Amino acid sequence: MTDATALPQPLCLTITGPLKGDITVPGDKSISHRALMLGALAVGETRVSGLLEGEDVLATAAAMRAMGADIERRAPGEWAIHGVGVGGLLQPMTALDMGNSGTSTRLLMGLVASHPITATFVGDASLSGRPMGRVITPLGLMGATITATPGPGGRLSLPLTLTGLCPAIALRYTLPVASAQVKSAVLLAGLNTPGDTTVIEPIPTRDHSERMLAGFGARLRVETAPEGRIITISGEAELRPQAIVVPGDPSSAAFPMVAALIVPGSDIIIRNVGINPTRAGLIAVLQAMGGQIDLINRREVGGEPVADLHVRHSSLSGIEVPPEGAASMIDEYPILFVAAACASGRTSMRGIEELRVKESDRIAVMAQGLAACGIACTELEDGLIIEGRGGDPAPGGATIAARLDHRIAMSFAVLGLTARAPVTIDDARPIRTSFPSFVPMMTGLGATVDQ
Repeated sequence: MTDATALPQPLCLTITGPLKGDITVPGDKSISHRALMLGALAVGETRVSGLLEGEDVLATAAAMRAMGADIERRAPGEWAIHGVGVGGLLQPMTALDMGNSGTSTRLLMGLVASHPITATFVGDASLSGRPMGRVITPLGLMGATITATPGPGGRLSLPLTLTGLCPAIALRYTLPVASAQVKSAVLLAGLNTPGDTTVIEPIPTRDHSERMLAGFGARLRVETAPEGRIITISGEAELRPQAIVVPGDPSSAAFPMVAALIVPGSDIIIRNVGINPTRAGLIAVLQAMGGQIDLINRREVGGEPVADLHVRHSSLSGIEVPPEGAASMIDEYPILFVAAACASGRTSMRGIEELRVKESDRIAVMAQGLAACGIACTELEDGLIIEGRGGDPAPGGATIAARLDHRIAMSFAVLGLTARAPVTIDDARPIRTSFPSFVPMMTGLGATVDQ
C-alpha cells in the first residue's frame, strides 16, 4: 500500500506524435473486490482470472485471509480462494488495514455486521477522511455496534470498530444517496441474516453485486417499481464456488480512451472492456460530444457484457451532461473534465456532489488544477462548468497536487499530453491502488516520461 512516509514520485507525461496501439487494461476493480469476498464465503475452490492486482484489491485479499479464507495467487491475475462458508468468518487478530480503499471498507463492514466477530478498520490519511456514516446507519439498524472516529461537520470516519450481531435483523432500506457500496454492504450483511433483506435504490447504481451474488447461488430477486429498483436477498445462504473471469475495468479504460480522443492522429484499440450499462455512462457522453468510439466484438464474459473499444482522435464539442447519468460514471468524471477542457464550447456537469467525498474533493481539486493549467472553469456546489479550448492546447506548465488521489493523478497526466508546457503530477504513487500498469501502458502507446 502507498507509504505516506516514502518520498513522493513526480510524474510528467509528454508526447511528440499520435497514440497508436492495441492494449488491455487491468481487471475491473469493483468485480475483483466482490470475487474475493464472495469466494471467501463459498465452500470449495473459487478460481479468478484477470483479477486486478492493485493495492486496493490486495487490501481486500489480506482482510479476507485475516478472517479465515485461504487465498492464493497462482500466476499473474490468477487466484484461488478456499472459502469458510457464509457465517464462517473468524475473528481477525489485528486491525484490518484498508489502505486507500473505500470499497473494501464499506463492503467488508457489511460482511462483518452479521457475523459474531469484532473488526477494527484502519486506512491511510485519505481514506480516514472519507465518510462512513452512510453505511453505518443501515448496518446499525441490522444490529451491528459501530464506533467510528468523528470528523469535521460530524462526519464519521476511520479508524472504526464494528461488532456484528448474529443473527442480525432483516432490513428494508431505501438508499438516501445513490451508492453501490452502501447497497452492496446491506446485501452482504443480508447473506447471513435470517429472512429477507431488501434495498430500494431510487436511482440505479452499478449492479456487479447482484450479478455475482446470483452467480454464486444466492437467492436474489430484483424488481422495478415506482419507488425505484428493489433488490431482495434471502439470508442464511449457501454459496457455490465459481470460476470467474474479470473483464477490463471501464474506469481504467477511460484514461487511454480520452487520451486517444484528444491527441491528434491517435488510433487505438482497448481490448476486453466491461460495458455493463450501469458503468458505461462515460462512453455515451463522449460519443455525444463527437468522440469516435466504436464498440466491437461484443460478448458476455462471466455474466458481464464486454466489448473491444476502437478509439480515434476526434473533434469534441461541449455539451450539458445529463445529471441522471452520474451514477453510471461517477468515477470517470475527473477524466471527463479533461475531455471537456479539450472540447469546443462549454461543458456543464451537475448533480455530481458525490465527487466531494471521494479520495479527495474531486470537484475542487480538479477545478484548481485545470485553472493552474490555463483552463477556464466555474466550480459549483454540485458540479463544474468548463470552457473548452477547442483543440487549442492548454498552456500547462503547472505542478498538480493530486492529494493522494489516483484518478486526479492519471487525469492530469493525460491532460499533459496536449499541453504546451509540461504538466507534472506531484506524486504518482497512488496510481498503484487501481492501475499499476498505467505508465508502462501509456509509454507503450507512444507517450514519454519526462525526466
